[in-house]
Amino acid sequence: MKRRNLLIGAASLATSALLLAACGTGPTPSAAPTPTEDPSGTITFWSALAGMDKVAAAFNASQSKIKVTFETIPNADSGGYAKLSTAITAGNGPDVSTIEYPQLPQFVSNGQLQPLDGLIDKSATVDKLGGEIRGMVQFGDKTYGLPYDAAPMVMYYRKDMLAKAGVEVPKTWQEFEEAARKLKSVAPDAYLASFNPNQVPATAALAWQAGAKWFGTSGDSWQVGVNDDATKKVAGYWQKLIDNKLVKVTQAYSDEWSLDLANGTVVGVVGANWSATGIQKRTEASGQKGQWIAAEMPNWGTPAGAFYGGSSFNVTKSSKNPAAAAKFIEFLTTNQEAIKARGNTGSAFLAFPGLTPVAQAAYDASYFGNDIYAVFDKAYKTVSPGWQWGPSWDLTNTALKDAYGKLSTGGTVLEAVNTAQTATVAGLKQNGLSVKE
Repeated sequence: MKRRNLLIGAASLATSALLLAACGTGPTPSAAPTPTEDPSGTITFWSALAGMDKVAAAFNASQSKIKVTFETIPNADSGGYAKLSTAITAGNGPDVSTIEYPQLPQFVSNGQLQPLDGLIDKSATVDKLGGEIRGMVQFGDKTYGLPYDAAPMVMYYRKDMLAKAGVEVPKTWQEFEEAARKLKSVAPDAYLASFNPNQVPATAALAWQAGAKWFGTSGDSWQVGVNDDATKKVAGYWQKLIDNKLVKVTQAYSDEWSLDLANGTVVGVVGANWSATGIQKRTEASGQKGQWIAAEMPNWGTPAGAFYGGSSFNVTKSSKNPAAAAKFIEFLTTNQEAIKARGNTGSAFLAFPGLTPVAQAAYDASYFGNDIYAVFDKAYKTVSPGWQWGPSWDLTNTALKDAYGKLSTGGTVLEAVNTAQTATVAGLKQNGLSVKE
């Protein structure tokens, strides 16, 4: 049973209408799109990504047959996906949407996106992508988006604080713990990193790096392992760091977290390429230029990595002009002019070969004390194969985030992942999916 079929419904259901019903009510599918070599017309584009208005304007200026109307929508935490889903279901969604990789299977399972097969030039787009990033947008034998960025998970450290502790950049998680202890011995109020309860995708990436497989398929069923052995290992490790006050539990992007970075309370960040801008913003007024460096993630003995974030562009089911929408998506994800038009919106690391240098040229990385893009490139090459997201990320994300709320009152990371496992399985079964644990 291919993952595409499992996404769309329970294996016991036979008709496409029932398959859609098993995962929630989606819009009535439109007729199969007809490929158009030279499409024209007006399309709408919704995105929460900064600078996409400039990219749409650049596309409009580059040709005269397709006109893109752009609308900024809220990000995921502010209800952007709820707005998008509601609009698509009502038949008045945009032609082109922006959906992050964890959420993409949920929109596919709800029948809210059109496959791009037959609309795009696969040899010039999808076929040029690396296997792991291609796997983020393909389900079975169909492609439901083109990936924009490929966000490798990395660490950032204050190199001056590592030197003060007398340690090198940790290469393994054992070395990370030892470095955290040595830091405490010379700077009792400092932490080598923070554990951020509001960043569930970070937990997923840490588990992914350790060899976890939260979602998979077996025959006609989904397999769910949010608390598999690899994840339990990660949970136990971070709980030990928390219990020994080697990392600080704090909400990422909060005022407290920002102050911790600025005043040297927290001297390391579990992040990705896109974290660089936020670190600079929070620390440059404190005179920390040149002190922050990027590094590959510590590993469990063998180099391994994961994606932490990243977005795709998609043609929604409500699009009345899918051929023009697909043409615009190709521009968004493969054309250097699109990257140039967006300008300096951060340290982007892009999925399509050859585009990252264009983004790098637009971003001033001189704040950092090493070549952060060289680190991103190495981290990208170590991303572990085989990870896939499940059919309803909302279930897992909400359950884990809620359970993490108890960390300050005696709860543990392991209890949280066990709770998320139970909630995910129950929710998927309620949605009509066959599930194995």
